[in-house]
Amino acid sequence: MASVNMSNIHLTSFLLMAFPGADAVKNYISLAACLVYLLSIMGNGSILLIIRMDNHLREPMYLLLSMLATTDLSLSLSTLPTSVSVYCFDYRRIHIYACFTQLFCMQTLCSIESAILVAMAFDRYVAICIPLRYNSILQPLMSKIGLVAVIRGVLIVLPAPLLLNRLPYCGNDALSHAFCFHPDVMRLASADTSINSKYGLVVALSTFPLDSFFILLSYVMILKTLQGRAGKSGILKGLNTCVSHICVVLLFYIPMMALTLGHRYGQHDSPLLLVMMGGSFLVIPPALNPVVYSMKTTQIRRAIFKMYGAK
Repeated sequence: MASVNMSNIHLTSFLLMAFPGADAVKNYISLAACLVYLLSIMGNGSILLIIRMDNHLREPMYLLLSMLATTDLSLSLSTLPTSVSVYCFDYRRIHIYACFTQLFCMQTLCSIESAILVAMAFDRYVAICIPLRYNSILQPLMSKIGLVAVIRGVLIVLPAPLLLNRLPYCGNDALSHAFCFHPDVMRLASADTSINSKYGLVVALSTFPLDSFFILLSYVMILKTLQGRAGKSGILKGLNTCVSHICVVLLFYIPMMALTLGHRYGQHDSPLLLVMMGGSFLVIPPALNPVVYSMKTTQIRRAIFKMYGAK
């Protein structure tokens, strides 16, 4: 009887990864992951509900915050089904097309969030440097900012799953995370992936570094304006209004860069390390962003206390 060459069988599903080498503490890590997801959904949901219900929170700053909360909530929900399946039920199979869909949604939302963070940096620049024209400049731009962020994200990311779909997948089917990540899926292809790799690099260089540059430019202009007006004390006072945004930017970009570099240059690193980096990138920022804004934004904090009956 002739043997079957498994390397020639095209895969229809991938195997998601849980916590390799951490079986002894698997249940504790799974519980922690579920709690962080719950915190993310409750926190961002509360922010959206507060801004919708409170008529005083209609300024551009809060509208941008609602966009950020919507994106974070959607990002958590995009990976929640596979994460619950892996962590809670130990079911680790995902159909190849479901994987491509999750990959598209997740990376589109990351691009949208990056664009919103740029808009929030511009919001802080206008609020500090041109305060008298704050509403007149930003209010008409709110819907356009959201639309441009969505269109940019979709157009930039859409070719990625289409390029992955043209590749054959045979043999190795094990991903590195409980979700589908572009470099991770590309690694499993049984064909030349140079086009995919180059496209991914172009996308990465044309979005996140560019967005980071505009955020940095906004803060340079803010510092220059504050220094000219009130010196060192004015800088500290002005930057105090930007602390929450700076924290959110760092929470988003640092884990994302660590995960991307880990997949590109850390192929021989511990699989558990890649899993932990992936979790920190997709779960922790959406969970902590509402906490950061609740702590640093008086109006949001008061509204949360009022909502939950705190005195």
